[in-house]
Amino acid sequence: MNKYLLEIGTEELAYKFIPSAMEQLKSDFSKLLEDYKISFSDIKVYATPRRLAVIIEGLPDKQNDVEKLVKGPIVSIAYDASGNFSKAAIGFAAKNNISSDALITKDNYIWAKIEQKGNSTKDILKTIVPQIILNLKGTHFMRWADLDIKFQRPIRWIVSVYNHEVLEFELANVTASNISKGHRFSAHTEIVINSPDEYIEKLKTVNVIADAEERRNKIIQTSREKAKEIGADIVMDEGLLDEITFITEWPVPVICSFDEKYLQIPEKVTVTVMAVHQRYFPLYKNGKLINKFITVSNYLGNDFENIKAGNERVVRARLEDAVFFVQEDTQKPLIAYLDDLKGVTFQKGLGSVYDKTNRILELSKFIAKRINAPLETIERTALLCKADLVTKLVFEFTELQGYIGSDYAIRNGEAKEVAFGIKEHYFPLNAESETAEGIEGQVVGIADKTDTVTAVFADGRKISGSQDPLGIRRATLGILKTVIQKNLDINLSDLIKYSINLLPVQIDDKDKLYKYIKEFFEQRLIVLLSDKYQYSVIEACISEKNVLDDLKDFIIRLNLVSDMIKTENFTYFLEGINRIIRIIKNETIFSNVNPELFILDEENDLWNAVKSIDETKLSYQELSTKLFKIVPYITAFFDKVLVMDKDETIKQNRVNLLNLTKTKFAKIADFSKLVI
Repeated sequence: MNKYLLEIGTEELAYKFIPSAMEQLKSDFSKLLEDYKISFSDIKVYATPRRLAVIIEGLPDKQNDVEKLVKGPIVSIAYDASGNFSKAAIGFAAKNNISSDALITKDNYIWAKIEQKGNSTKDILKTIVPQIILNLKGTHFMRWADLDIKFQRPIRWIVSVYNHEVLEFELANVTASNISKGHRFSAHTEIVINSPDEYIEKLKTVNVIADAEERRNKIIQTSREKAKEIGADIVMDEGLLDEITFITEWPVPVICSFDEKYLQIPEKVTVTVMAVHQRYFPLYKNGKLINKFITVSNYLGNDFENIKAGNERVVRARLEDAVFFVQEDTQKPLIAYLDDLKGVTFQKGLGSVYDKTNRILELSKFIAKRINAPLETIERTALLCKADLVTKLVFEFTELQGYIGSDYAIRNGEAKEVAFGIKEHYFPLNAESETAEGIEGQVVGIADKTDTVTAVFADGRKISGSQDPLGIRRATLGILKTVIQKNLDINLSDLIKYSINLLPVQIDDKDKLYKYIKEFFEQRLIVLLSDKYQYSVIEACISEKNVLDDLKDFIIRLNLVSDMIKTENFTYFLEGINRIIRIIKNETIFSNVNPELFILDEENDLWNAVKSIDETKLSYQELSTKLFKIVPYITAFFDKVLVMDKDETIKQNRVNLLNLTKTKFAKIADFSKLVI
């Protein structure tokens, strides 16, 4: 079997584009090869800042030959009165490049049997490779020279090798060859790739690690070894690690340092300066940040003094700015910044951040009173939660909102619960991050996010596709995650309605707005829980009740139904309730059951079984146990009783009995939604 190597050499690619390009290359090659009916055993993708590469293994020499039948004219048209082929049949044969003698008759039509020879894999690759390259998608694509094509960065060389042969084509004024380029500072800038098998190892001889996973592992290993040299531990953020992986071809860790005086500023600031702004890994000893860090250079050589000096100079300037901002900010207490929030617009038509803070305060008090939470610390947290937005430090480092407010609150002597609440009210920061630990952060965070969600929808904005500038999806998920994970007794329906009433805008139909927001919350709830629970189970437990009234109750029912469907006799249980639902689905009028109208024992048996269940006094587990026990009575009822009796009074009484039975099951879920 054959192997093919493609390498697209470019100017330095944007690191965020590289992982996407790797996925696209693998997907596009796989799809096009399958479309062309060319088999393969594996597709491997490699990337550095200056190259995207693909190696395809297990390719055949050519496509398989295909024999196919092409349908022609109907027999009555294909033959003339003498039984000879007509002009229509002869023309059909000529069109398909066969003699009329080769035509066959089948199913009252004539057919042409055509043998289609497979094209060579090499010819097909020459066709599809330029197409795949130009089909790559991403942001900030550019044109260069006088070319009409666009790519993420200018293409400087292309390697195209099929086994040991150059598979030549031209793209962007570059002719594909077997010559690749090494590291910019390598002694040998060009290198000949004779076959795909030698690609990875040969690039290493010119200081390029093409395998991103290997490069990533090298960064981790060498950086940890370098940290151990000074008895330190390294903390590696996954996002930063990915970024450094895709901005280096030959990563080399270098230890740098800064003045210890900068350790006096908030640790979060120092780490943010290093990790977020400068791509450095912070170092720790005994869990405490030290005045050293690791930068990963894309450098060949042994003299790192210039690298150290340059990075230390840059980080010193950034930290010096941070020191200045902290000194300026802390000349007055955090609460003194509240008035400055009046000059910061929350959203056009929805007031200032100061107005939003007041709404957060009211919503927080509303929640705190309902769940008997500590009102004093929650009110103080709500009052101060946005104050740091107008500090100089947060203006410079916007990603530190909340963290800086928390630090300044501690400096001002605020209660630690308040300080932590200011930081945690932004939690969860993303889909993977943790929710707030303290009740202050939980309550104020829910209040803040609820105000944002209701305000955006009240303003008439639609959240669809990528249009979510204020992170409404994330805010909604944050509310739901916090309530569920922290087991909070919060009626979100009441909270949303109260939030709508607090908004400073004219709302013509508050009920309609509430319904829209409620449906949005339910959609996000399904997304949140879909990894853990079967979709139809979630839908069944949502449909019978307004789950926003009591998420704790919803989760209990969700877990119960998830367990129920695993039981051996659940199919029997489900068929029982679904027979009821099917037969009364078009009935809209119900009244009390009259036992005196029963004719058959099965009616009376089901009635006695159902009325013995008081769902208002049973736990869901107890209720489900009793419901399993009445299923035989339901089965017997349907076996013997004709519900749609000719006597309207008897029919209605039987419908009423089935509806009463259904309400017992509906206490748990709408079982008609289940798919098992």
